[in-house]
Amino acid sequence: MATFQMNFAVFLFLTANSFTSSSALYAPNRAVSNTPKKLQYLLEPPVHVEVAGRRGDNVTLPCIIRTKPRHFKIKWTKLEHGLNGQENIIIISNAKAFKAYGHLGQRASLRGAHTMDASLQLSHLELEDGGRYRCELINGIEDENVLITLRITGVIFPYQSKNGRYKFTYHEAKEVCAEQDGVLATFSQLYRAWTEGLDWCNAGWLHDGTVNYPIVHPRPVCGGNLPPGIRSYGSKDKNRDRFDAFCFTSQTVGSVFYISGSFAFEQAVNACKHQGAELALVGQLYAAWRFQNYDQCDGGWLKDGSVRFPINNPRKNCGGIPEAGVRSFGFPDKTIHLYGAYCYR
Repeated sequence: MATFQMNFAVFLFLTANSFTSSSALYAPNRAVSNTPKKLQYLLEPPVHVEVAGRRGDNVTLPCIIRTKPRHFKIKWTKLEHGLNGQENIIIISNAKAFKAYGHLGQRASLRGAHTMDASLQLSHLELEDGGRYRCELINGIEDENVLITLRITGVIFPYQSKNGRYKFTYHEAKEVCAEQDGVLATFSQLYRAWTEGLDWCNAGWLHDGTVNYPIVHPRPVCGGNLPPGIRSYGSKDKNRDRFDAFCFTSQTVGSVFYISGSFAFEQAVNACKHQGAELALVGQLYAAWRFQNYDQCDGGWLKDGSVRFPINNPRKNCGGIPEAGVRSFGFPDKTIHLYGAYCYR
């Protein structure tokens, strides 16, 4: 179920031309006035609207027409960061028909709850759907638009190579997050996680190619005596520089469960198979911890060969750390018969 949070107002006034655009990706080249202009046709939200939803949810991005010009089109686009102002067109609609574009367009429709409703419905949200969206009314004379932010509700998990600290190029970090049921986190996602208590002293790649790490409790080995905040190394060489990764995931359709035992890695794989499941990914375990309040004070194998356990109710004999979180034993020898198995189905 989508929730709405009001933050601040932002309005841009751009123009567009054709219904039969030859490409779903384009870069507008228009002069934009710095002086906000009162909307004539679209209902002006009192503040900027943020819509939040989890992966798999259906959400509605609101856009209401106040006054209809004689001839007009509605165009929904997703603004893309880092693509020189380019936008992904999702839907263009006139009074008689609409045309959908690209991957987002396949999951998009106009709500049409009444004749003045141009709100966009997105189904089966994916991790990459978060960002800024534009609803634009085009009549060739006084084109207008409003901006809405879609935030995917989720959890960040720092990820380190089994070979040690700072082993991933940007592209390897992106791949490893996908392998663990996630994507590289954005700065805003890392910032939100920091406000919620994420404290991590290893620097990691973010989606925009910058390298950062969040510090809640300053200490000499983590940036010295600087105040709490996000430490940043800025943009780094995506092909040569190596760091850890900050991955982001959200709720899953399946569930994680624990099988008790003293398994070697391959035995843990087979134990899950006998239950019609497979070893869980790191992102799946974090999602269970975050969204299902999963709490299990037993180390268990995961699919990547690491051993972890999720704690929502911190206690002395479960890692000894006062904060909730997913504890890690790193990547033990796979032949050791010590741990249970975290399975996913």
